[in-house]
Amino acid sequence: MLSNLNTNLRKDVDSINKITVVPNLLEVICKSTGMGFAAIARVTETNWVTCRVQDEINFGLKPGDELAIETTFCNQIRQHKKPVVINEVATDDKYKTHPIPLQYGFQSYISVPIYRRDGSFFGTLCAIDTRPAVIDTPEIRGMFKLYSELISFHLDAIEELDRVSAHLMEERKIAELRETFIAILGHDLRNPVSTTRMCADILLKLSKDETAIRQAEIIKATSYRMQGLIDNLLDFAMGHLGDGIKLEMTQDNSLLRKVLEQVLQEMKTLDSHRTIKDKIHLKKSVTCDLNRVAQLFSNLLGNAIKHGAENEPIEVDIHTTDRAFILSVSNAGTKISDSAMNNLFKPFFSENENRNKKSLGLGLYISSEIAKSHEGQLKADSNDERTTFTLSIPL
Repeated sequence: MLSNLNTNLRKDVDSINKITVVPNLLEVICKSTGMGFAAIARVTETNWVTCRVQDEINFGLKPGDELAIETTFCNQIRQHKKPVVINEVATDDKYKTHPIPLQYGFQSYISVPIYRRDGSFFGTLCAIDTRPAVIDTPEIRGMFKLYSELISFHLDAIEELDRVSAHLMEERKIAELRETFIAILGHDLRNPVSTTRMCADILLKLSKDETAIRQAEIIKATSYRMQGLIDNLLDFAMGHLGDGIKLEMTQDNSLLRKVLEQVLQEMKTLDSHRTIKDKIHLKKSVTCDLNRVAQLFSNLLGNAIKHGAENEPIEVDIHTTDRAFILSVSNAGTKISDSAMNNLFKPFFSENENRNKKSLGLGLYISSEIAKSHEGQLKADSNDERTTFTLSIPL
């Protein structure tokens, strides 16, 4: 019978059957009243549909079965918003000749309305029996009222859960599409960027014209910037698709110094007008992924160039202590607000939207993830004078 119902009615029947307490509730009603049939019905202006039943007298209704609305008391209950309670039809002056009890052959009957939280009428909680029963008492009426409110509460909870689940599924689909797009885009962009940088290298080697050399240097610097953006995109996509940030650990301070100095040179080429003061002192042996640390360093330097005061130097301090490898990048400029500080290391966040409208907002997030993958930490400190990002990796 469920298949014959329209979508809304079928959904309402399903919602009642999702409430795990309903079977026990109907069983308690039958035992408490001595009646053999209890049910929850969905009632509209034109429909009466069984949602769930406890049938000990073989009345014959199953979930999804319908009765003609005019052959029930429920339409009356829907209109007048009052319960109908009959101890014994045969002795009740109002109902002993009523066609509805005569049609179904019951003697005792109780039905109370079920209202949703918004005040709309859902249906009824009812019980019947072919024998008389003492049910028109404050205790029985109170029990039915309490159970109808309990059913209403669960209906609202199920509806809210379904709404949230649907929203989460939609968000998940959007996130999967976005991450797949980012991964494909990042992969397809790597080749042309590599080709651009290779062509710039060829021009730098072959050309003797100063203007051409200067333009080739700009092209090469820009290609490094593009490569950094692509790497961030791919790291973000792979991290959210479950692969995480993979590390290739190396213990070679000379190579570490070389890649750090290479990043410094690239950044100085990218913005030759900015002064970068750097100190690198590596006394203790450092175990890390060289390329990842270089990527993090590049992100921090790029961030300092974008957001730091242009007339003040950027200060870089890289050293080892007895317990940790420390890398800090500091710049003068406007203090980062407290609210922005709470979101700095979240994806797609920019601490200065007005000055960085085209940024993806992934650099600091990826840097933080690189730090975590090394069992280290990336912290930010900002005051009215300077902003400092500090990486700490335990040795």
